[in-house]
Amino acid sequence: QVQLVESGGGWVQAGGSLRLSCAGSGRTFRHYAMGWFRQAPGAEREFVAAKDWSGGRTYYADSVKGRFTISRDDAENSVTVYLQMNNLQPGDTALYYCASGNGVLVARAYDYWGQGTQVTVSS
Repeated sequence: QVQLVESGGGWVQAGGSLRLSCAGSGRTFRHYAMGWFRQAPGAEREFVAAKDWSGGRTYYADSVKGRFTISRDDAENSVTVYLQMNNLQPGDTALYYCASGNGVLVARAYDYWGQGTQVTVSS
């Protein structure tokens, strides 16, 4: 059974930083891309960042380039994925999801999702 559990969300003032973590278990994650998506109230889920298989390429949404960094630490049947978020802005406020799958940029290509962790940035 594949599980993804996010943590690290919270409230921060504009300009601050947070580090999200995603603990995954139940598959050989190093064969799959790991991604972060976010969804603000009333908006569609949007791509934030992804890293394809262990040691592979990284991808970022234009809105977070230079501010967010994704990394992953793979083990045999588990993974921890991090999203370091710096210089946070109110527009970054959303529920952040971790996902695992065969895609990179597109949500429908991911087959497993976590429950999400809330990030709130005040001005």
